[in-house]
Amino acid sequence: MSRRGSRAARSVGEIAQVPFGQRPLLYEPIRVISDDQVAAIHGAALELLAREGMRVLDDSARSLYRVAGAVVQGDIVRLDPELIAARLATVPTHFSLTARNPARSLRIGGGDFIFASTGGPAYVMDQARGRRTGTYNEMCDFLKLVQCLNVIHQEGGCPFEPMDLHANTRHLDIYRAQIGLLDKTWQCQTLGRARTLDAIEMAAISLGMTPEEMKTTPTLIGIINTNSPRQLDIPMAEGLITMAEYGQVNVITPFTLAGAMAPVTLAGALVLQHAEAILGIVLTQIVRPGVPVMYGGFTSNVDMRSGAPAFGTPEYAKAAQASGQLARHIGVPFRSSNVTAANAVDAQAAWESQMALWGSIMGGAHLIEHAAGWMHGGLTASFEKLILDAEMLQMMQSYLVPIDTSPAALAADAIVEAGPGGHFFGTAHTMERYETAFYTPMVANWDNWTTWQERGSVDATARAAELWPQLLASYEAPPLDTARAEALDAFVARRKAEGGAPMN
Repeated sequence: MSRRGSRAARSVGEIAQVPFGQRPLLYEPIRVISDDQVAAIHGAALELLAREGMRVLDDSARSLYRVAGAVVQGDIVRLDPELIAARLATVPTHFSLTARNPARSLRIGGGDFIFASTGGPAYVMDQARGRRTGTYNEMCDFLKLVQCLNVIHQEGGCPFEPMDLHANTRHLDIYRAQIGLLDKTWQCQTLGRARTLDAIEMAAISLGMTPEEMKTTPTLIGIINTNSPRQLDIPMAEGLITMAEYGQVNVITPFTLAGAMAPVTLAGALVLQHAEAILGIVLTQIVRPGVPVMYGGFTSNVDMRSGAPAFGTPEYAKAAQASGQLARHIGVPFRSSNVTAANAVDAQAAWESQMALWGSIMGGAHLIEHAAGWMHGGLTASFEKLILDAEMLQMMQSYLVPIDTSPAALAADAIVEAGPGGHFFGTAHTMERYETAFYTPMVANWDNWTTWQERGSVDATARAAELWPQLLASYEAPPLDTARAEALDAFVARRKAEGGAPMN
């Protein structure tokens, strides 16, 4: 997988796509706060952890903190700055994720970043059928689109819940679909030890490994949400510990909504986010020093008129960029997200997502979660939004291609050839480059008004509604070794017979 990739677009059917591959961020991340302000937020978070601590509800997690030197009183864990500094020192700044197709393996750290599809919503929607609870077959269709869309580097942890499957065994069918329908990396559920361990064992089978061998082969990402403010619950602690034990990647992500679960000021919300993230990151290093881990930033605000979460706001973008600064300050790779609170796939959904993407990318995020398909504040996955977001992601990736200033690109001969008052349509320079000179859109329509009307006045959302079934029809299942497929099926059957993983 080349860092530079290719500027030429390729098509699946009639749909223009960029090639699969990561595009490094060559620009300096935006700094929305000064070094002194970063230090002030970091210092306030350290003081909060040392003086007040956090509630940790899991006995095993508290024991790990206690043995490592933390002060544990009842269910409150306090960490002193020296303990924190020692544990942060073992966090790797760079690591790789292994996909079952080696060409789809990914880098995390430095300038590299990952676009991951949306994960975790309760509902699904499309233009024809509206919003509804999702089914397993619909979830598989969404996964197939994630496989087809080159700009999406990673599957984001089940696009939406398949409510036609039993809750205790649903995760097994989800993992089997993720492995079979994709050859990209994927994210697992970390709600308790059993669900997490099932993912690790199934990922190991898909790679021809044992769970023990997975300890030195990061493959899975799991999102660990603290229960803001200042609480780590039992299922998340179990998932975190299990992922760390087996060398897999925890993304510690406080859900700090300013004005509700966090102070109403951005600075106060960032202090709380930073403290909660540090507590989780430290636990991963207590469990297994040197295990990969990420700092998740998800600070946004609420609508103070209703209390409803707001996403893709100016505050969200600034918080994402400040979070990147805080993550770099402690030397931990950074995760952010593409988000919107819009209820329709409309202009609001576009501008909020674009604001969120800009904040995430220019905040230096290494993982952009929910990069495509998120709607309704994370409650819904949308087929059309998946396509429209993929267009925005392709445009962002194209924006990150550096400007070529080679002698050929400076085009002195073409300027002479066109002459004063001439044009460049027919120059040799143009004819050599016109097919690949500019970004080719997947969804955007560049017809003039008259032509657009003559062709039915189809808007962007309607075009996306036409495109995703076309893309789905082009899907080809990636090959999976027969013996591994049979082993996976046997594992799923055995775990179902055992009852799966009861809900925590």
